[in-house]
Amino acid sequence: QVQLVESGGGLVQTGGSLRLSCAASGRTFSLYAMSWFRQAPGKEREFVAAISRDGSRTYYGDSVKGRFTISRDNTKTTVYLQMNGLKPEDTAVYYCAAKSVGYQTGLPTTTPSSYPYWGQGTQVTVSS
Repeated sequence: QVQLVESGGGLVQTGGSLRLSCAASGRTFSLYAMSWFRQAPGKEREFVAAISRDGSRTYYGDSVKGRFTISRDNTKTTVYLQMNGLKPEDTAVYYCAAKSVGYQTGLPTTTPSSYPYWGQGTQVTVSS
């Protein structure tokens, strides 16, 4: 089992940057592929980015490609989301999620319902 705590959200102007962090408890962090999702009011939870267990492979949602970067530090049991070029449509609560994956380089699914572990979320607001 893993517990996740996000941080780093806040209010930023259009074009600005934020770096989200997701700290995981437990010594088995390297067994989990990690993802970021987001949910805006009245909308479904949306896949943002994923990273493999060893950090060698990443995958992004179309709306954030070229602007966001996911990374992880297994020694610190933390996953990050660097967000650049923020737009008002990026405003949402951002969640990190963990899913056990058998291969070091395997990427997890983009379907929220398949993730057993979630953080509490951190609010990101981008003003126009």
